[in-house]
Amino acid sequence: MTSIAMIEAAAARLAPVVRRTPLLTSDWLDEIAGRRVFVKAECLQHTGSFKFRGAWSCISALEPEVRARGVLAFSSGNHAQGVARAARLFGVPAVIIMPRDAPKLKIDNTRALGAEVVLYDRATESREEIGAALSAERNLTLVRPYDDAQVIAGQGTTGLEIAEQAAEAGVAAADVLVCCGGGGLTSGIAVALADRAPGLRVRPCEPEGFDDMTRSLAAGNRLANPSLTGSVCDAILTPIPGEITFPLLSRHCGPGIAVSDDQALAAVALAWSRLKLVLEPGGAVALAAALFHGEKLQGEAVIAVASGGNVDAAVFQRALAHAPN
Repeated sequence: MTSIAMIEAAAARLAPVVRRTPLLTSDWLDEIAGRRVFVKAECLQHTGSFKFRGAWSCISALEPEVRARGVLAFSSGNHAQGVARAARLFGVPAVIIMPRDAPKLKIDNTRALGAEVVLYDRATESREEIGAALSAERNLTLVRPYDDAQVIAGQGTTGLEIAEQAAEAGVAAADVLVCCGGGGLTSGIAVALADRAPGLRVRPCEPEGFDDMTRSLAAGNRLANPSLTGSVCDAILTPIPGEITFPLLSRHCGPGIAVSDDQALAAVALAWSRLKLVLEPGGAVALAAALFHGEKLQGEAVIAVASGGNVDAAVFQRALAHAPN
């Protein structure tokens, strides 16, 4: 299990290469939400999402001879880019297995970062089976997107920053809303805040119809999503909560919140118009929860993690059409 000591160690390894992303505010967003809204802009992290933190944490923790053989990852795009960039900085090979329906921008960016991209059909093929075959053939080390203690530790460094920045802003108690797929970012932040800022309660946020973590937390055991496609929030569509992440969330998190695709798109538009941030829908669900589900929140302030900004132009244009008046 990821511990605060592991997160602190990951922070030390990340220090020379990571960005300390800002905690942003907007009077306009405060008015919509009916409370103070703070946005942790991880869309400004290297490769456009928080995923670089976990990728670097995991790869930097490998033994040098193991790392030199290369790494393997499967991802719809953000984890792919994080692993590709971390591998390039270490000068080691990276093979990334990506679904064919992933946004073209993410596929192109992953290749541009020097990784070999292997595409698959997520409706008919198993990325795990493809990955197992490639790993055995090339002796690669799998960097999991969320269910890995070192990956979670790297994502948890976001929580260390939130604790410091919330204290600087005078916020000691608030819900911290986190975009949640498999739960790596959410659980890492939760572990960090439980130690550094126990008054900040983490809440996972997901798309409606793909709220496996929200339903699982309510049920007390892991429940699967009925489908893997069908939401504009492609970055956070996962089949089932992670084996490692779910116990951490069960221990440290409050109830989850599910938002509609229209609300996620509206949050993308508002982040652009009011914060000058570019978000992808899956990276905006926490902000959507802050803006449109205020009745489920506690306190006079809320912190929303904007987890990713790798959005195709067509989707971004669609989002701008959802901008509230």
